[in-house]
Amino acid sequence: MCWCGSHKKYKSCHADFDNRCHLLRLQGHQVPGHNLIKTPEQVEKIRESAKVNVAVLDYVAAHIKAGITTEEIDRWVYEETIRMGAIPAPLHFEGFPKSVCTSVNEEVCHGIPSPDVVLKDGDIINVDCSTNLDGYFSDSSRMFLIGDVSPEKKRLVEITRQSLDVGLAEVKPWGYLGDMGQAIHDFIRKNGYSVVREIGGHGVGLAFHEEPWVSYVSRRGHEMVMTPGLMFTIEPMINMGRADIYQDEDNGWTIRTDDGLPSAQWEIQVLVTENGYEIISW
Repeated sequence: MCWCGSHKKYKSCHADFDNRCHLLRLQGHQVPGHNLIKTPEQVEKIRESAKVNVAVLDYVAAHIKAGITTEEIDRWVYEETIRMGAIPAPLHFEGFPKSVCTSVNEEVCHGIPSPDVVLKDGDIINVDCSTNLDGYFSDSSRMFLIGDVSPEKKRLVEITRQSLDVGLAEVKPWGYLGDMGQAIHDFIRKNGYSVVREIGGHGVGLAFHEEPWVSYVSRRGHEMVMTPGLMFTIEPMINMGRADIYQDEDNGWTIRTDDGLPSAQWEIQVLVTENGYEIISW
């Protein structure tokens, strides 16, 4: 029987898949091992986790506005996630103190919710929500415009959102993660922005963070092969100004733009299929 849990004979299921992977490895390409290939049963359970993830972000979308604190957003995420029988994956992950990341304006990622951060008219904020349901993980984030946002910030947020579509067009079975990375990078640069180099996407599903690391400053024909069953996030972090960033020394988490200009990020979770891709969480 096949290792993937399909209950089919190996020869008629994943034998050709394994042979193709073996040849690619011999040619020097990076190919995912069986541990990174999601079985049909695993995918179904990850989809259930994603239902919670999406519902929580929908709740945030319905309630976020000027005058609330990022601490309130954290409370919403915690309470809604627990109510649906899941656990906020960021809570206590490697010491992270909250249930969600809230990154405002020049904060690139890993913003820590606080009662002292009050959303005001003109802010942009990324709410990054990750969910653990019975040991299966989902991860996505959205940008929110608070009140009357400047045209410059609106354009940054919209171009960043469009970059996901550009990247998705390159998610094809047996292609390379670098195909997607270069497409996003070229699109962003053409629109006058920069892509954060040091932080990227990641594998996800059976753990919060898995291999591969997903770069958006990569090159076509490079990085891991996108075999059917591979699952990862697409989440380029796009800066209005330079790509340079720094980490907050006081809290050890929050990443900010070095020049103080705004940054934007959308995140989706994607499964590579035999015919293309499936968006798992958004």
